[in-house]
Amino acid sequence: VMTLEYLNGVSLLDEATISKVSKDPDMGMQTIITALNIWSKSVTSMPWFHADVHAGNLLFLEDGRVGFIDFGIVGRISEKVFRSVNELSAALAVGDSEGMARALCNMGAADATVDIPKFAKDIERVMQKMNQVDPTVSVGSVGGSVSASVSVDDSEITDLLLEFVDVTENNGLKMPREFGLLVKQSLYFDRYLKILAPNVDVMNDSRVMLGGQQRGEEKEEKVDGANGEPAVIDV
Repeated sequence: VMTLEYLNGVSLLDEATISKVSKDPDMGMQTIITALNIWSKSVTSMPWFHADVHAGNLLFLEDGRVGFIDFGIVGRISEKVFRSVNELSAALAVGDSEGMARALCNMGAADATVDIPKFAKDIERVMQKMNQVDPTVSVGSVGGSVSASVSVDDSEITDLLLEFVDVTENNGLKMPREFGLLVKQSLYFDRYLKILAPNVDVMNDSRVMLGGQQRGEEKEEKVDGANGEPAVIDV
């Protein structure tokens, strides 16, 4: 039996969403935190995760929930990759490029001994480029009212991902396919956080529950939406 449900909402970066967020910053912050929590929990506790979270596939619903749509691309990760991703996240939070290099070495298959200091410098160069990518803000006026929209250039994100993959391969590593999917989704969320919640420290904010776990807790059973309701996942 196939069923359909109408999700009453707009794209996460639609001008209507941005307008609401500009009036209520807390709403935007909670919305993107909810989306990140739900997505990261799916990575760690479900057989697959959404592997195409561009703004058109994340909806800001009228009731404050987040809707995930279009599961045309999904991925799954192994225990080895998951452990390495945790190591990579910890190194990324403190800007430890050599720690990132070691985490990536633990994740991938190496052709030979990897020169960690050189690999770290290459990673640092790519990370600097990532930090320089800014969203595009468009402002217009229609009928005397001013509207604004924010967009993220998908091609820039793809180019950065490809450059990151090139860096790993040039240093003698072959990364698993699921890692590329994870990195691309993480780049999307990084952009959304900068737009909707620029002051949130993902690694230290207690509201962020990466993998469904809150800071200092072993397990979190449920991740709620902005108004206490679960997020909507629609395939």
